[in-house]
Amino acid sequence: MIRASLWSTAVASLQPVIAVAFATALTGCLFQDKVEAFTGPTMGSTYTVKYVRSSDVPAKDVLQGEVEAILADLDKQLSTYRSDSDVERFNALPGGSCEPMPDMVRELVAAGDQLSTDSDGAFDLTLEPLLNLWGFGPQGRATQVPSADDIEAARALTGHRHLRIDGDQLCKAVAVQLDFNSIAAGYAVDRVVDRLKALGVQSYLVEITGELKAEGRKPDGAPWRIAIEAPRDDQRVAQKIVELDGLGVSTSGDYRNYFEQDGRRYSHTLDPQSGKPIEHHLAAVTVVDKSTLRADGLSTALMVLGPERGLALAERNAIAAFFVVREGQGFATTSTKAFDELFGAGVEQ
Repeated sequence: MIRASLWSTAVASLQPVIAVAFATALTGCLFQDKVEAFTGPTMGSTYTVKYVRSSDVPAKDVLQGEVEAILADLDKQLSTYRSDSDVERFNALPGGSCEPMPDMVRELVAAGDQLSTDSDGAFDLTLEPLLNLWGFGPQGRATQVPSADDIEAARALTGHRHLRIDGDQLCKAVAVQLDFNSIAAGYAVDRVVDRLKALGVQSYLVEITGELKAEGRKPDGAPWRIAIEAPRDDQRVAQKIVELDGLGVSTSGDYRNYFEQDGRRYSHTLDPQSGKPIEHHLAAVTVVDKSTLRADGLSTALMVLGPERGLALAERNAIAAFFVVREGQGFATTSTKAFDELFGAGVEQ
């Protein structure tokens, strides 16, 4: 984020921007309505809103003001890169403490707890001590492999079982620290979409740090189309193009934020069970869901679980997911039945 009050630019590397909107602004006199757009910095990256402007939709500057007010509110409550945020106030408390927290914080903790349950513990909002230890968190200073003792000490301070919501208070049994980066962008997309719809916008594409949601049609009747990127860190290549209508999309990958030591690659995606970076061959996974927050969290969880366990969990729970797995010098793709029912099987280049 450019402004000091917003998330550090370090967050951008934690949020691989995989899904790229292929929506272009339409101009001319062929249509009474037209596509308008605005963009700006947020969460160490950017946001973009594209929407169909009609006579009953407020002016663009009004919509942008509403969107940026939401994003500023999220930053004040959820950012781990500013010491005065609500989550950092909670993180600074010792174990055995309770503190009143805003509705947003408690809502996300509850959502994270449900995602943890649904993913057999693969999703965890309390990994900040481990992320810092491995050099990927807001207080991370080293990019080297920590000792086994240090990993176990950090693991003792993680786990949703240590959190409890009591009325308007959030309580912790041990000195856990929350990090909402795995669902904050998806949540932000849903909040922005809800506000735009309340203001009369019926057709839109909202993208925040790579998480996105689209609904409706453009003035020429065409759907909003997005591309799922191939897992490459040298260039951006579309691997599959899908049409969205009322669905959110999130992609997690291990190929843009990592470090190497002694010829071995260490991903920023950590397994809560081991306290270490994932070691399987899943390069990226995309999840589609009506809730962008849930898509955001599930893509992280499936990335942790890997190609076999992740696919099994996704099929068992009817999750629309698209997996890209390393095979030798190339990649293989697979998708769940729910994904194929939405978009069809196969890869579109």
